[in-house]
Amino acid sequence: MDKIEIVGGKPLTGAINISGAKNAALPIMAASLLTNKRLTISNIPFLSDIESMIKLLQSLNVRIKRSGNSLSLISSKPNSLSASYDLVRKMRASFLILGPLIARYGKASVSLPGGCAIGTRPVNLHIEGLRQMGVNFEIENGYVSGKINGSLRGAEIKLEKVSVGATENLILAATLARGKTIIKNAAREPEISDLCNMLIKMGAEINGVGTKKIIIKGKKKLEGCTYKIMPDRIESGTFVLCVFGCTGTVLLKNLNMEVCNHLIKIFKKLKSLELKILKEGRNLLVKRLNDKKIFLSIKTKEYPGFPTDLQAQLTSALLKTKGKSEIEENIFENRFMHVSELIRMGAKLRQKGSKVIINGTDRLNGAEVMATDLRASSSLVIAGLMAHGKTIINRVYHLDRGYENIEKKLKQCGANINRLKK
Repeated sequence: MDKIEIVGGKPLTGAINISGAKNAALPIMAASLLTNKRLTISNIPFLSDIESMIKLLQSLNVRIKRSGNSLSLISSKPNSLSASYDLVRKMRASFLILGPLIARYGKASVSLPGGCAIGTRPVNLHIEGLRQMGVNFEIENGYVSGKINGSLRGAEIKLEKVSVGATENLILAATLARGKTIIKNAAREPEISDLCNMLIKMGAEINGVGTKKIIIKGKKKLEGCTYKIMPDRIESGTFVLCVFGCTGTVLLKNLNMEVCNHLIKIFKKLKSLELKILKEGRNLLVKRLNDKKIFLSIKTKEYPGFPTDLQAQLTSALLKTKGKSEIEENIFENRFMHVSELIRMGAKLRQKGSKVIINGTDRLNGAEVMATDLRASSSLVIAGLMAHGKTIINRVYHLDRGYENIEKKLKQCGANINRLKK
């Protein structure tokens, strides 16, 4: 397996082009199953999760052509409406094909998905919502099989818990359902709005985009379209925290105003961090100011709160601050697996239930560490950039699931970081 080698202790100075959002690209790619017309999607990031989705869709008879960072997708009826464990096991977003397949073909069988081991993340919300739309399910031998009698029908669905994946799956299915579907307590992430905006370009009728109540009026068919994926706000936030941890000045490019405003909001408590919007939101200047004592208390929340996907990176970025901080994880129950690895580097951390307590230290030391999930891997990169000496990060295939050329982008800003090929 590849490894990442970092010799830390250098400030970051330069510019970074932000890639398209993985968490928008995956459900948008799944939407290709809703039509037999061509979808052309640009600003696609080159990630292992994207490759996994390409292989999954190709197994379902979607013809895919790549040109630069664009994909052309045309979906025809699959020979089999089943997605195997081997294709689904690597990422949870694979489960998003369930709604579109049932909506268009009346049935589907999908293996229970894999992905990062950061909690149970059950798919019961997806299944229960689709059940209310008339789908009969059987769960056997690790597969979820759904079938409808007649056509999928609109329903009023209140999600018991805010769920990004369930909201997306139900939106996708509802676009071809008979009648009106109302999703209450819907997730509000901008990646969901990005999906909705593309579906609207395909001819879907969706109201309440970006709110807790989404209303979809089903259509008999959808058309093709051309669409550009939004910038990745989690990648952007990760690089903001790289600068905060290492000091320096970095220009983040290829953003939009929504992402810039979100970053400014969630990082406003970091008083020694300056974020300045440039070029009408297309760029964001990130600068670490003089050290100030920080006594930070942050809780992860659903959007528009502080993202769970940035919790591990924030933990690392705070390791050398003056003061004591506390981060409470409220989304996933097992998202502190990076803590033990950071302690090996000299971090003064203590986990207490769903909280991690950080006491700033003057020095971190490089060490050999192991990535346990996608966001934990990027937190180890930040710690390595901040540490004295050499850090080796193992199992960086986690990193490749969500960060496009992270070592190249950081190297452009002066970081001493290299990939060691297996």
